[in-house]
Amino acid sequence: MKALIIGSTGATGTELTKQLIEQEEFTEVHVFVRNVPTINHPKLNVHKVDFSEISSWSDQLKGDVLFLAMGTTLKTAGSKEAQYKVDVTYQYETAKAAANNNVSKLILVSSIGANQNSIFFYPKIKGKLEEMVKKLNFKSIYILRPPVLDRGEAMMRPTERKTIAFIKRLNKFGLLESQKPMTTFFLASKMIELVNKETIDKTIILEAKDIFSLE
Repeated sequence: MKALIIGSTGATGTELTKQLIEQEEFTEVHVFVRNVPTINHPKLNVHKVDFSEISSWSDQLKGDVLFLAMGTTLKTAGSKEAQYKVDVTYQYETAKAAANNNVSKLILVSSIGANQNSIFFYPKIKGKLEEMVKKLNFKSIYILRPPVLDRGEAMMRPTERKTIAFIKRLNKFGLLESQKPMTTFFLASKMIELVNKETIDKTIILEAKDIFSLE
């Protein structure tokens, strides 16, 4: 099986890449990146690309499953326009090219609270992307809306540490159990499990509680 990954250098994407190359059923793992990762493996195929010129490398988006795990913050992007390009435009255009190349399955990491009608920018653009990819010609689409992610101490931002610590304190009292922090290791493992799941509906949306309960 051949896997394609967008966002492989982020916390979730890095973990996903590591786990995929350890799975026997995946013979090829192709990552499309702006910066070449340090990880190296015989199964791993690294494509250094320009996401603003997807048409120049869209013919390489051929395989069995496309994982979309790209994302940035407003602070890192520098503007809402720049963040929209990363979180929506680049991912949608990549997904569209993969669908046109007959990739059958799409697995998208979205966000808790994603809603294209939200008054808040981040959940609004996440919801916008969800609605856009639903219309593409994949046989099956899984959209995951994880809670706050525990990305590991090395990759965690100060605000994330505070948020995770606060939620864990509430969890001890039985509060916000459905929104307890999720490790990127766990999320990546569940994304891989979804590859072989059969779906009745074309599009399946998994909220945090659904991801935690996947078997």
